[in-house]
Amino acid sequence: QVTLAESGGGLVQAGGSLRLSCVASGRAFNSYAMGWFRQAPGKEREFVAAISWSGSSFNYAESVKGRFTVSRDLNKNAVYLQMNSLKPDDTAVYYCARTSGTHWTTAAAQYDFWGQGTQVTVSS
Repeated sequence: QVTLAESGGGLVQAGGSLRLSCVASGRAFNSYAMGWFRQAPGKEREFVAAISWSGSSFNYAESVKGRFTVSRDLNKNAVYLQMNSLKPDDTAVYYCARTSGTHWTTAAAQYDFWGQGTQVTVSS
């Protein structure tokens, strides 16, 4: 069994920054790619960023490119999302998830374990 726990969300003004963390418990965390998704009220869950098992390959949604950075620390079983230049449109619940493979993917259906989410609210 794998458990993912996100933290670091909160309320921030537009233009500000937040760093989300996701710590995994359970075995074989380091063998799988990880991703971040978000869901705003009334909207479907959408892909934000993903990183390969080694951390050497990653991908971002167009809406966050140049502002968000995904990284991971294999020694700490953790993955991070650094969010800069935040906009009100970034307001959502952010989820980390583990894929069933080693390479990143944007498809939510390819992720088999999900955290409970952390709320990010960006005020204008």
